[in-house]
Amino acid sequence: MNYVLLVTLLYSTLFSMQHSDKIFECTKIFKERKNELLVELERIDEQKQALSALKTATEELLKKKEEKLALREEALNAKLAEVSQKEKNIAAMLEKNKKILEELKSIKMSKISQTFAKMKAGAAANVLSSMDAKEAASILQSLKPKVVGKILTKMEPKKASDLTQLLAK
Repeated sequence: MNYVLLVTLLYSTLFSMQHSDKIFECTKIFKERKNELLVELERIDEQKQALSALKTATEELLKKKEEKLALREEALNAKLAEVSQKEKNIAAMLEKNKKILEELKSIKMSKISQTFAKMKAGAAANVLSSMDAKEAASILQSLKPKVVGKILTKMEPKKASDLTQLLAK
């Protein structure tokens, strides 16, 4: 019986040692894995911090660019308003110049009309015959019909006919 007890004791000790070795081996593996995980966690944390810093820098850069863009847009809008105002001023001056030009043409035609009205019909006919037909017609339009009739009778028939057609338009 001692023998059985001894074998049992020996067996339990042996079994216990194997079990203890396995526990020690598992603990060692878990510690190694824990260290690996800690290193990996530290690497992830560093990457997270780097990503966060990059994000912050990108946001700052974007903010600065947006501010620059807003300033440029504001300057462009001011320049556009200035150009628009200048266009309005130019249009107003152009309209004013047109009126002045028309007034000058009217005064000029009036003086030319007075000159031709005072001329003898034969002399006026000679001058108008040598002029461009459109210009001669515009001068004749500014004269009284009685004066126009006298001038046209003194012209050669073909020129008088051409001027009469221009006056009819």
